Amino acid sequence: MTVLAPTRTERPRPAYRPYRAAVDRIERLSPHFTRVSFRCDDFTHFGTECLDQRIKLLFPLADGSFSDLGIGDEEALAAGDWYERWRALPEHRRNPFRTYTVRAIDTDGCRLDVDFVMHGDGGPAARWLLGAAPGDRIVVIGPDARSEHRGVGIDWRPGEARELLLVGDETAAPAIASILESLPGGCRARAFVEVPSADDELELRLPANASVTWLPRGESVTGTALLPAVRRWLAENPHVVASASATASQQLDEVDVDRDILWETPEGTHPGFYAWIAGESAAVKTLRRLLVRDHGIDRSRVAFMGYWRLGRSEN
Repeated sequence: MTVLAPTRTERPRPAYRPYRAAVDRIERLSPHFTRVSFRCDDFTHFGTECLDQRIKLLFPLADGSFSDLGIGDEEALAAGDWYERWRALPEHRRNPFRTYTVRAIDTDGCRLDVDFVMHGDGGPAARWLLGAAPGDRIVVIGPDARSEHRGVGIDWRPGEARELLLVGDETAAPAIASILESLPGGCRARAFVEVPSADDELELRLPANASVTWLPRGESVTGTALLPAVRRWLAENPHVVASASATASQQLDEVDVDRDILWETPEGTHPGFYAWIAGESAAVKTLRRLLVRDHGIDRSRVAFMGYWRLGRSEN
């Protein structure tokens, strides 16, 4: 009798992995936007979906060092346990990190572009950017193109929808730009982006039938300019609203944005309308109420993401 040896089951490659990168170039795009290009030989394996894909940047400790997250250890990379390793460190050895969006990735040139928004809040990202120079080291937690789950962190999922609405403040601008520049033919997209000043309007490579309205808010509270702009768009497009209306009553859960994360990202399953809204949590909550409760738009057609909360730092 022939006995077959047991086969070893391959562990799925983790969706994300740490990359040890260095600053290649710093470009000031506007008073509040700065683009930093990073280089890393391993970026040949970086996921190329982009869109609104989230990544994390780990900044150096006060002494310029980085704690061990297993970057040079193939077994550790295969285990995908960088976060567990980070959590296990003493607090003073935990490199601070913040969440960003992939603006562009060139796997042939091994270069990643990330757009930073400068708020002058004195946080670790702002402090690092003020002193950053080519050659400075950083750790990027990003998608691995070899993983079957490399699309984790992408919440732009419109399905077959072709009537698209994108709304966000400056923290959502890189994602909105990436999404618009990646749109397939046959889509009609309208975007509203609130920025701190009129000089923060960015040049984008927009496809046909896509447009962006930049809304400078000046000294007003974040989100102030978005609500009237979206309300006006809804009034000007009653046919879109009617076609996207829910067919049954829908419950809108009350979210305490000072305690909970407002994050609702359904995958589009309908042709026609789909909306993507991201930014400061209280402003996103107000827009959520406007679309779903006040105008009856089906919740399954709208993605809402509270990227940050005014007065609170990201952990």
